Amino acid sequence: MNGLSVSLRSRLPGFELDVSWEIGAQLAVLFGPSGAGKSLTLRMIAGLAQPGAGRVVAREGPLLDTSRRVCLPPQRRSVGYVFQGLALFPHMTVLENVLYGGHGLERAERNARAQSLILRFGLGALQQRRPGEISGGQQQRVAFARALLRRPSVLLLDEPFSALDAPLRRDLGALLREVQRDLGLPTVLVTHDAGEALALADTVVLYDGGRVIRQGTPHEALSVPAGCGPP
Repeated sequence: MNGLSVSLRSRLPGFELDVSWEIGAQLAVLFGPSGAGKSLTLRMIAGLAQPGAGRVVAREGPLLDTSRRVCLPPQRRSVGYVFQGLALFPHMTVLENVLYGGHGLERAERNARAQSLILRFGLGALQQRRPGEISGGQQQRVAFARALLRRPSVLLLDEPFSALDAPLRRDLGALLREVQRDLGLPTVLVTHDAGEALALADTVVLYDGGRVIRQGTPHEALSVPAGCGPP
């Protein structure tokens, strides 16, 4: 399947996660209040946190299936991840940061992919600069390029635009949509911004209290029936 299927259950002190959802080659937004389990879901998909029970299936097959004792380590999961803080290495150049995402690839292939992505994200003139010498939007492009270097089967984005101003958020969101559609890449974006969800998502998975309470098109998922409070 060129998609992502997720079913996760976990009990933590004061919080219980129990979610199931599935997407195709789409951009899905996980939307809901802080503490609802959205970022925890991303970490479990990536293998950075372990559920009590569950199953995660991507293009290459199960990444996690506790019923069959399958649990691939993070480095064996074909997952690109852009963290909220971007996690760029301040002592490395733009080129070195992008190349870092390609560990395990042959050098020639890694270099070729890096140059292609650097051009795609408009970073050609910035390759030898360090993160502290470029703008926040440019840093975001570096993080996207690094996450895509291994051509993952799933892209995970944890509030990547939260530190940017509105015009830049719109520009980078449009670029993300363009790249996602070109690659046909199942992409999961966590955001607290309803406008961002409406503008970018093919489908919205609405979280609350560790549960999925609704999934559908952005307008379906984010609409509030007459006479009701916030979802």
